[in-house]
Order: sequence, then C-alpha cells, then structure tokens
Amino acid sequence: MKRRVINLVLALTITASMVTGCGASANTAPTVQSFNYTESATSDEAYCYEPATSDVAESVAGDYVTGSTNGYKESGSYDVVESEACMTDEAWYGYSQPEINTNEKYEANRENGFKSVASNPLSTFAADVDTASYSNMRRMIEDGYSYKDFPSGSIRAEELINYFSYDYEDAKKGEVFGVDAKIADCPWNEDNKLMILGVTTQSLKKREIPASNIVFLIDVSGSMHSSNKLPLLKEAMEMMVENLDEEDRVSIVTYASGTDVVLEGVSGDRKSKIKRAFNSLQAGGSTNGEGGIQLAYKVAEKNFIEGGNNRVIIASDGDFNVGVTSKDDLYELISEKKESGVFLSVFGFGMGNYNDVTMETLADNGNGNYAYIDSLSEAKKVVVDEFESTLYTVAKDTKFQVEFNPALVSEYRQIGYENRALAAEDFTDDTKDGGELGSGRQITVMYEITLANRKNGSKDLKYQDSVVSDKGAAKDEWCTLSIAYKDPEEDESEYREYPIGVNNYTKKPSEEFRFAAAVAQYAMALNNSEFLVDYDQDEAVEEVYNSLRKMDLDNEYREEFMYLVEESMEYYRW
Repeated sequence: MKRRVINLVLALTITASMVTGCGASANTAPTVQSFNYTESATSDEAYCYEPATSDVAESVAGDYVTGSTNGYKESGSYDVVESEACMTDEAWYGYSQPEINTNEKYEANRENGFKSVASNPLSTFAADVDTASYSNMRRMIEDGYSYKDFPSGSIRAEELINYFSYDYEDAKKGEVFGVDAKIADCPWNEDNKLMILGVTTQSLKKREIPASNIVFLIDVSGSMHSSNKLPLLKEAMEMMVENLDEEDRVSIVTYASGTDVVLEGVSGDRKSKIKRAFNSLQAGGSTNGEGGIQLAYKVAEKNFIEGGNNRVIIASDGDFNVGVTSKDDLYELISEKKESGVFLSVFGFGMGNYNDVTMETLADNGNGNYAYIDSLSEAKKVVVDEFESTLYTVAKDTKFQVEFNPALVSEYRQIGYENRALAAEDFTDDTKDGGELGSGRQITVMYEITLANRKNGSKDLKYQDSVVSDKGAAKDEWCTLSIAYKDPEEDESEYREYPIGVNNYTKKPSEEFRFAAAVAQYAMALNNSEFLVDYDQDEAVEEVYNSLRKMDLDNEYREEFMYLVEESMEYYRW
C-alpha cells in the first residue's frame, strides 16, 4: 500500500467524471467532499475516502485536513477504506490516461534478434537518417502518453538515436565519410558489449552547393485544417524559403480532391511572392495523394537543373484516401518516380489520423528522408539548422555492411533498422536501393555483441582466410565496416572499408557513448524489448532517467530528452 500523506489540494483539479457521486460537470468548478482519512487500506490497486459527516467543502488547504473550519473533521478521524466506489490511482493523483488514437497508422517490425557470427557473419542494411519517430514520440508524451502507452510500430530505435548529434570526427579532406567506433560494456546486459559506429559525411563548401529545383507538394485536404497541420506547415515551409537565393527555383503543387500548380519555377529570391502563395493555401476536400505525386514530379522534371539539387518536398499527414492508397501500390509509384533523378523529402504533420506507414514508405523508396514536424522549434531544426544535410545529398543508395570477426564476437544484434535490412548479396547489387545521406550528416549504428570463446565460421570471408589471420587481423579487429554508395550524379557504386580495431574498446566510456546508449535503452523500453536482460520495462526507464541526471547535458535537445523521459514516467513513479 502506498503510505503517503495526500495533498488534498490536488482534489480540486480532479473532474467530477473521475469521482463517483461528485455530480459536477467537466465545465464547472469541481466541489470536494470531506473524507475520513487514515492509512488503513490494504489494497494497492484501488482505494477511496469515506465521506465524513461534514458538509461539502469548496476548498481545502494543507497536506491533509487539520480542522473543521474548512468543512472537514479533525485530523486523525479520516479512514481510507476499500469500496466499490473507490477511486483509482489515476483519478486521485490527477493522472488522466490518454486515449490511444487507433486512427493513426503504424507498422510494427519484429525487433532484431541475435545472429551467430559462425552462420551469419554479415550485417547488411540501407543506411539513412530519418528522425520522425523522435519528434512524434515527443508529441505523444506531451499529449499525456506514458512509456507504456506507445502504439506498436511508432518507435523506431534508430530514429531516436539519430535525432541527436554526437562528437564524431569529420570526414577528412577528399573523403566522403569519416568513421568513429567505440565498444564498451552494454548497459542493459552485463554479459555483453555495446558497439557504436558513428559515420559522418563530408560537408559541402558554400561554393560546392548546387542550385536547387524544389517542388513543395502540399496536402490541402480537409484533414489538414487543424493548427498543427496546414498552419504549422506553411510557417515551416516559409522558414525554409529564407535559405534559397536567385539560383534556385521554387514551385508549389497542392492536392486535395484534385491537384493544382500554385507556383512554378519562381526564382528563390522572390521570397514575398513565394510566401504569399503559401499564405493563400486553404484546407478542404479529400486526399488525392497519388495525383499530387504525379503532378509534382512532372513539374520537377520540367524545371530540372542538370547537376543541381532536384527535390520534391511532400508535406502531409499521410492520410491518402483517393487513388493509390495501399503501401504496395505507393511503393511501386514512388520507386518508379525516383528514377527521374529527383530526390525526396517527406515532412509529416499532425495527429489523430496520422499515417506513418504512408510517409515512411514514400521516404524509404523514393530517394528520400523523413522527419515529423510537431512545432516551430522542430521546423527550425529540420529546415534551418540542418538545411544542408536535409536537402543536399552527397551519397545516394548508401548501404552499410558489417563483417564480424568470430575470433572476438560470437553473436551480434543490430539495434534498429529492422525495416531497412538487406540480404548480404544486395550490398554489391546496384539495382537494390540504399539510403540517402546529406551534406555533413551523421549516422549512428549500434550493435549489442556477445564475446567469442572460440574461433568458428566459414573460410571464404576476411577473418577466416588463413593468410589474413596470420597477419593478425583475427585478433586485432572486432569487425570491418564496408560502405557502398553512389555519387548523386552516378549510377555505379563505389566502395570503402573501415576496420574496427581492438583498441576501440574502453572500460570507461565517454559521456557521448553513455548518452547514445541511454537513448537506445529508452527506445527499447518504449517497445518493451525482450532484450532488456538486466531490467524490466519500469526499471529500464528509471535507469535511463538516473543516468541522464548524472550527465552534463550541454544542449537544448539533450536537456529536452531528459525532460521527456521524466514526463513519460510521471504517473508510474508514484
């Protein structure tokens, strides 16, 4: 039984619908009944307060009743009793369980499990940097969701991890990628290690930034009328326009029941005209997303800039209900359109009917990236602070392949990227789609690994070749990261290799490592992961919060993360 003095002032915030017999409506000031109170209840699940004989009080003061002047009996005569009319924990403490919106659409992917290095030494996946899950998570927590409430499929671990920037080395001059790696003890399984690979792409210099041909594809259907949809969308897109100049071309295509070209090929320095076009948009009608996509790519191809940054930016809640609407059909449509050489950015807005499945399908299969914008501050992060990494691709169809060394690693489990996994042979197949990485973009990849106690594996791979082993590779390297990518203007892949040596292991991980690990653990907890070996779900979240409190969170995004973790556990900490 919880043994605590209850602050009865809190009862003033409880609506009548929460308290049996109160009789007040949600729109009137609640009245507070007098209660008998002692700590004699035996039920942990539900308990209530037996009304005393005194009249209903309009207000109370203090941690508990201290006298009869406020309508209550003297302290000491207040009995907590079990009753059919008992209030739940949620009602008494003012916690209101959020209504989980089943109209939002997410697609669950089974969490990656452990693979044996002996039989599956290669981990291969399309490397991209989407962040939509994080800002969508923030929106839900601010709406009252606890860490136990998240819809299945709404949290993709890699999108939480990659929301943050880390202290990685930049790519060296003349190189497309810079690679960092650290291995340390795994926070949620003391028997295992955690490996974090950090990859940074080259940053384009100002003179290297190509002219842009941008087509804004704006959803103006009836579902976009609320303040966190079309009004926020227009403000966000206007912020982006501030970064464009006379070398750039701007078009605006809208779709609802039909489609329309609002603006076409306007110079990027005509900002007033572009903003007036955005401000003129009004929501209404059904959602012909397919028609909008077809028209937007047609406009992009008409205004195509050779050697430039040709891009369609879709801004929508994803609620397509006219024309092509299924995931498979959208996959076919957007996969065909990407062959035009036009890249894609997908910006999600809103709640209630939000369709994450549609938005992610478009981004993952259309040479694209995916962000969810829940506020003006997030819009600033995506379209201003990260403008170049969002819009200017330096490596397309990027694939990562990690070959683990069986001399050191017996099993591995990738954290996240479940829906971007590829077969090993896809790594060298240029017809298989990879991910798009922008200028100065960071990508963080994590593996939980089990240490080896004997050598195993086939002989046709790097760490099984006796010649290589004799040179010491088998005992000096954890793994090798290979990267396949295409120059934005080319159709054939180039390849890079980065061995990860044993000297990358540390017994004293940096705060950067510990922060990234905490984000990963929180994502696993939100998904109630079976791989949180040392903790249950409640303990895992509590441990994340305690770990964050000990860190020097030196920027607003990390501070906000700690706040969100605390908010998500607010009720369950009682």
